[in-house]
Amino acid sequence: MYKTIEQQVRRNVAPPELRQEFRQHDFESLHSFCILIFCVSIGIWTLFDLIVSYLGQQDFTWISMAFITVMVTLTIILAFTRKAAHFDLLNLVFIAVITLAMRLVIEGLPIGLRPAWLVLGGSSVLYSVSVLPVRRWAFFAVLVVTWLNLQPFQVADMHLLELRGLMFVCYLVFINGLIVYTYLKMRRAKLYNFYLSKVLLDQAYIDALTEIPNRRSFMAKAQTHLKEDDAQSRYLAMIDIDNFKKVNDQFGHDIGDVVLKRTAANIKASMTEFEYARLGGEEFVIYLWGLNQADAEQRVAALCTQVREDTVAHPVTISIGLTRILQDDSLTNALVKADEALYQAKHAGKDRYVLWREEVSV
Repeated sequence: MYKTIEQQVRRNVAPPELRQEFRQHDFESLHSFCILIFCVSIGIWTLFDLIVSYLGQQDFTWISMAFITVMVTLTIILAFTRKAAHFDLLNLVFIAVITLAMRLVIEGLPIGLRPAWLVLGGSSVLYSVSVLPVRRWAFFAVLVVTWLNLQPFQVADMHLLELRGLMFVCYLVFINGLIVYTYLKMRRAKLYNFYLSKVLLDQAYIDALTEIPNRRSFMAKAQTHLKEDDAQSRYLAMIDIDNFKKVNDQFGHDIGDVVLKRTAANIKASMTEFEYARLGGEEFVIYLWGLNQADAEQRVAALCTQVREDTVAHPVTISIGLTRILQDDSLTNALVKADEALYQAKHAGKDRYVLWREEVSV
């Protein structure tokens, strides 16, 4: 089963809305990690700046303080950033600032050491960005900005056609190709895993035939509502398709499936603001809240009418058992009461609803 789902995910391209959801989810899950990377980057740069400033017999100037102030400010902004799209821009600005700051430090080194440190600094920056939750355009923009600020051929004695220059070019091509490949593969793998988890969750909580929530989904959501909703305004409705076995016996299971899908669609259309599900077979359930008794009865009566008057081939009717969920009722108790009311609706002639009362259960 897992292999079948996996193959389905591999064949299908993730839709744009799922990609957008993935980007936001990826950023939210790595938000703390992004802040850590910013902080560590500032700390490492400050350490190297201090080493070069004092051991290299240079001063720790106001320019260094300005860079630190800007980078710390960007990190504070990141702490309050909640949208992935905003992080793409913020990260690009941070990289532009820190690569300029790195160039400032490297210019304090002996000229013979500068090309190697420029390449090392640029490679470190790009590797760090490759593991952050940035979109493709943002990553390649960082790639361009990094090498504009840290390319080794800005050093006076570096020439492209000399041995040292050619060696640096070969290394840059290798390291950039490796980082870009790793970034794209990691990004694709993370999107694939997110897509697969969504499909598996749908398989677990959505009824495959009717494409509405299943029993597992309903029980989890209804339990949450029971803890939050006012006991005076919550109701449970059990629904059963009348004479469904005759439909299957007379017209076949394919038509039975059509009837199930159509009934589910009617429930979804008329009860969209509430929790509903297919419990199994021809049984459905709805959890309603925020209604008084008259409104709850009106909603289920309207659903009966909607199904009855649906002008389609192989029309059916439904019976509904409705109960108010009392303060001390568990979800299981409510389901039992609704089922008892449904039984009464069936025996009273079907195509109707019955409200549970004490005498119904006798």
